[in-house]
Amino acid sequence: MAKGVFIHNPQSVYDDRPEEYYNFPKVYLSRAKPTVGDWIIYYESGKGRGRKSYKAIAKVKAIREDFIKPGHYYADIAPNTYLPFDQLVPFKVDGQPNESLLSLEDGRINGGLAISAVRPISEEDFAKIVNLGFEDELAELPRIDEIQNYDEQGNYVSDFAQPEYVVPTPRLTLQTLQNRKVRDRVFRRQVIKAYNKTCAFTGLNFVNGGGRAEVEAAHIRPVSNDGPDVVSNGLALSGTIHWMFDRGYLSISDDHDILVSRHVNNTDEIDRLLVTDRKAIMPVKESDWPHPAYMEWHRAECFKT
Repeated sequence: MAKGVFIHNPQSVYDDRPEEYYNFPKVYLSRAKPTVGDWIIYYESGKGRGRKSYKAIAKVKAIREDFIKPGHYYADIAPNTYLPFDQLVPFKVDGQPNESLLSLEDGRINGGLAISAVRPISEEDFAKIVNLGFEDELAELPRIDEIQNYDEQGNYVSDFAQPEYVVPTPRLTLQTLQNRKVRDRVFRRQVIKAYNKTCAFTGLNFVNGGGRAEVEAAHIRPVSNDGPDVVSNGLALSGTIHWMFDRGYLSISDDHDILVSRHVNNTDEIDRLLVTDRKAIMPVKESDWPHPAYMEWHRAECFKT
């Protein structure tokens, strides 16, 4: 197994849904195969006004042939592993590329490898980019292991005993980023930021004195049903509305109309809660809008018609 970098741009001509699968031509098959069972970083190139930045991580589950488009393949992403960064990580930091494998001995960039849609990345560079991609508050693990001043027999030595050298550990580990509490925290922060701390169904924006929003981040397709932790699978909803959405009393149409189940008896009270035009409030960036596939799943599998 080996870690890799997959180039993905929003306007890609390939059949990509990065949280579920990545489409690529056969020329990259030999580089993609070693990533099966391991993690990759998605990079957005500068093509078509791309941001030249690393933007997310995911774990490759398998590679399969594309039977629709000859000479192409899919890298399937393991469920609940795709996670966007809190902030984009630039291609270079302090004038140096974040991927050491792209640096030639004379200091130039290996242009051929740099434009490759699939390429390897070292463990060290992978960890560095991941640490740059997430905010510091996610660091739940200590930078070094706790040092206990006991000898081999378990006897206490001294508060002033010289501790043995402990190799520093990365601030974030993949085990940390697979932790559901951590992933929920990342998801909540990104969804609430996209919706500007405003409930999409009521328009309410309550923030306490510490700056924490009352609104919650709701998965449209739940994690328990392989819903990914991406903003396009999320809605910012107030507590009561979130409860009703999860239980199928509320849903959303492809045109962002708020749908109310016939099983709701107190419709007058619901009318007072929801925005007057029954149109869900959307994020500024269209790429953050709910994806039609997730909305369709919610209407088909959760909404009580």
